[in-house]
Amino acid sequence: MERKILIVEDEARLREVLCDYFASKGERPYEADNGLQALALMEETTFDAVLLDIMMPGLDGRAVCRAVRRTNDVPIIFLTALSDEEDKLLGYELGADDYVTKPFSMSVLYAKTMALIKRSRGGVLTGERMEAGGIVLERAARTVWAGRRKLDLTPKEYALLCCLMEHKNMVLSREQLLVRCWGYDYEGESRAVDTHIKRLREKLGDYAACIKTVIKAGYRLEG
Repeated sequence: MERKILIVEDEARLREVLCDYFASKGERPYEADNGLQALALMEETTFDAVLLDIMMPGLDGRAVCRAVRRTNDVPIIFLTALSDEEDKLLGYELGADDYVTKPFSMSVLYAKTMALIKRSRGGVLTGERMEAGGIVLERAARTVWAGRRKLDLTPKEYALLCCLMEHKNMVLSREQLLVRCWGYDYEGESRAVDTHIKRLREKLGDYAACIKTVIKAGYRLEG
C-alpha cells in the first residue's frame, strides 16, 4: 500500500530527486517549495510523513513544524544543512521526530521515514478513542465514524471535531478554535470556522445535531 509523503524543499533539483526516489519505492510523494504551500496541502490531505527543509524563504521549516504540531501528530523529519547540536535540540523541541543532515543517503532517509510511519501507527495513546452522540473518533487510526458510516474528513475538519470532542459539553469560541486548529497566525476572518463547521455537519449527516451553535459565543459538542 502506497503512503502519502509530503516533501517540502525549496531547492527544485533536490525536491525532484526526493520525489522520484520515493515514487520508485511505491510511495506517493507530494511536493511543496515553501512553507505556506505545505500548510495549504496539509489542510486538504492527510499525510503519512513529512520531509521538511528548515532553511526556506518566508515561512521556514521551524515555523511550519510549530504550526503542524498544534493539530497534527504526523511524523516529521527535518532536512537541513544545519548540524549544530543546538539546532537539532530546537528541532526536537518543536516536535520533529528526526533530523537528517545534508548531504544524506536516500536509502537511509527512506528507512527512517518508513520506521517512523510504522511507529506512529503502532502506538496507542491515552484517550485515543472518543465517543459522543454516536460519533466515534479513533486517534491511532485517525478515523471518524458516524454510526456505522466512516467519514472522509479533511485535516481541518478532523482537527475541529477532535477539539470539540476533547472539550465535550464545553463552549469553545471561534477564536479558541482558530488558535487550536489553525495553529499559526491566521490573517483571515474567524468566520472561517463557521465554513468548516458547516462542511463538518454536512458530512456528519444525521449526527450533525451534536454540534450546537451557541449564539454570540461559539460552538459546543453534546454527547
